[in-house]
Amino acid sequence: MSSAYAHLGVVGAGAWGTALAMLANRAGTRTTLFTRNEYVIESVTNSRINAAYLPDAFIDPAINITSNMAELSGCDAVLVSIPAQSLRTVIITISDLVSSQTPIILATKGIERGSLLLMSEVTQSIMPINPLAVISGPNFAGEAAAGLPTATALATHHAHVAEQAAYMLSGRYFRVYSNEDPIGTQMGGALKNVLAIACGIAIGRGLGENARAALITRGLAEIGRLARAKGGREETLMGLAGMGDAMLSCSSEKSRNYALGVTIGKGGVVKPPAPGRGTLQEGVATAESAFHLAQKMGVNMPIISAVYEVLHNGVPVDGAIEKLLERPAISE
Repeated sequence: MSSAYAHLGVVGAGAWGTALAMLANRAGTRTTLFTRNEYVIESVTNSRINAAYLPDAFIDPAINITSNMAELSGCDAVLVSIPAQSLRTVIITISDLVSSQTPIILATKGIERGSLLLMSEVTQSIMPINPLAVISGPNFAGEAAAGLPTATALATHHAHVAEQAAYMLSGRYFRVYSNEDPIGTQMGGALKNVLAIACGIAIGRGLGENARAALITRGLAEIGRLARAKGGREETLMGLAGMGDAMLSCSSEKSRNYALGVTIGKGGVVKPPAPGRGTLQEGVATAESAFHLAQKMGVNMPIISAVYEVLHNGVPVDGAIEKLLERPAISE
């Protein structure tokens, strides 16, 4: 069966956006990759390498890279892979370019500061008619770009969008599994970044593998509670977008959020990346938003709260750890 969507626009040429454009191209989909980063455009145009974000992957010349967002107006679907706190501004621009029938596929993970909205909620507030889907899962961009076996979850309430998006992206080594729980899928994808920071802190502090295993399992329970409060399904967290993503992000130095946590656990000073040449850790902003969302909804999330306190309130790591350990034992 061939895809009904012949032309995919990918917004965002970070590591994951670039990898998704490459996967779509391999699946036989005409692909346009948009970015405002002139350094990336120059790098890809001259060498077919994204030196800033994905330096080890060759980008097929058939992938059109552009800084002109108007080129998205002819796309049959638009996939967005940008930092979460930039989504609202970009979606406003996209809404002026595409029809109300154009599917929007979100590969952006996070919770918006201030509004405390998930990425789908931000998008729906601006493009209420467009069918939406979200992608989340245990996906390191470099491995997917290199053609290593990878699976991801695609969540949507629109069956035809799930089917067609899968055909636009799927290949022999990239498997797309659909579900009907965008809320739970997004919660897993966003909050695993905070959980990865917690696990990194534990390992950096020398607390051991037992502590990491406990953080992952109890952290997923916290995420499940918040997902349920938002109308999602806790069982979604047992799949690719929850357990799968957490296992990957909480145990590998390739995970930027985990690596950040290790640095913090060792007492290191965290410096922001050079403009245009590095990648922010989404878990830093998401920890703040998740903390306030949990407070607003009356959901108890001690691990997420501890990470928030360390990152944003200057609470010493040892103090946050002691506070967690002092909590009374409860039934699981």
